[in-house]
Amino acid sequence: MDNVPTPSLTSSPSWFTPKRLLAALCIINLLNYIDRGTIASNGVNGSPRTCDSSGTCSSGSGIQGDFNLNNFEDGVISSAFMVGLLLASPIFTSLAKSINPCKLMGVGLTVWTIAITFCGFSFNFWSIAICRMLVGVGEASFVSFAAPFIDDNAPVTQKSAWLGAYYMCLPTGIAIGYAYGGLVGQFSWRWAFWLEAILMLPLAITGFVMKPLQLKGLAPSVSKLVLAAAEDVSEEVAVDSLKSSKLTVLTIFWREMKVLMLDKVYVVNVLAYIVYNFVLGAFSYWVPKAGYNIYRMSNADYLFGGLTAACGILGTLAGGFVLDHMTSTIPNAFKLLSLGTLLGAISWFGAFCFKSLYAFLAVNAIGQLLVFANQAPANFVNLHCVKPSLRPLAMAICTVSIHIFGDVPSAPLVGLLQDQINNWRETALILSSILFLAAGIWFIGIFLHSVDRYDENSKSSSTPLLEENTIATA
Repeated sequence: MDNVPTPSLTSSPSWFTPKRLLAALCIINLLNYIDRGTIASNGVNGSPRTCDSSGTCSSGSGIQGDFNLNNFEDGVISSAFMVGLLLASPIFTSLAKSINPCKLMGVGLTVWTIAITFCGFSFNFWSIAICRMLVGVGEASFVSFAAPFIDDNAPVTQKSAWLGAYYMCLPTGIAIGYAYGGLVGQFSWRWAFWLEAILMLPLAITGFVMKPLQLKGLAPSVSKLVLAAAEDVSEEVAVDSLKSSKLTVLTIFWREMKVLMLDKVYVVNVLAYIVYNFVLGAFSYWVPKAGYNIYRMSNADYLFGGLTAACGILGTLAGGFVLDHMTSTIPNAFKLLSLGTLLGAISWFGAFCFKSLYAFLAVNAIGQLLVFANQAPANFVNLHCVKPSLRPLAMAICTVSIHIFGDVPSAPLVGLLQDQINNWRETALILSSILFLAAGIWFIGIFLHSVDRYDENSKSSSTPLLEENTIATA
């Protein structure tokens, strides 16, 4: 249906402008990543039970202490959400062809809220692991549609900057989560989850009560009218024709997957993103403990939280603004990605070579600025190398891939590595060196033939779906 002009949608005055849409999506994303930082914080995650040579044992603290988890099991808790995300992402993207994405996001955020609530009631390893899996189900409804919504409604000359503002919530949320978890964890790690659920509940309700928005390339209710008009038949006949089609949802899904897997630009970008996220995910989970053990930082949650927040905000926004300034094209995005990752890898590796805490913090901050600048360019490539109707699936598959092959295995594997070598400095150096591989893969992308498919077969693609004072209705 991408080649058929979309009929005009009815508009009515509303307070829900593009900027407010961006703000709402950013707040939801921020809460998602505050939860990631919270469960990784020393205050909530805690410390394991230990016994010294005299037989004196400590009870430990937080989740790890209460449930008596080793580092590997603790890493699994961090990654358990991926199971739900993996299973639910294809389902949500397929349902978006017949159900409005806003409603799907409402359903998913409700599941997220309930799952987070029960994280606070968990009583052993398996109970909290299952709850974290359901958190992933809720997140799946959001990650597939948020970036395409932003891409559709952002001003043409500020698309990367708006994406940068959205992805700024990743490091900022994790950083706030470190500090939040450290603070609330002093009283009860369970309350850290319950308060998150209270904050997300109004946003989940909003998904049900707001006027539904349409994504470019996904307008099921309009597609029926277009088909009817094109074939000069009634809408009822057109609907019957659609129902009798031999193309099942599963068949369409696999056909679209084949298109994505044959797109060299998309595949190269996702492969590099996987390696990048492998390192970033492990660092975000283990760096408070690594910093505490290497540099004897008693306030690691707060220090790394503040540093990551500052670098995440500046770095992510800078990546979007620089790409817009260069002119947002796929080759330019690959240039930024390869150079930024290379310099970031050098900085992070060098930081852990210093014995001085202050030298480490300064060089580490430079590395974080460079690494976080990759978020907007990488996702710009994902959104613009495929046709609009494939964007939700492209974002879903990318998100699933960078988690299942990236930060999901990295957290437990780094925990296992640390259990074996028992040296956080060596562990951090090994992990930092993996970033050089991501830089190399993104460098390959510069030389690939690429086409920006967002404007393909569409003369009005640069017009926001939301006007500044109006909202589209289904």
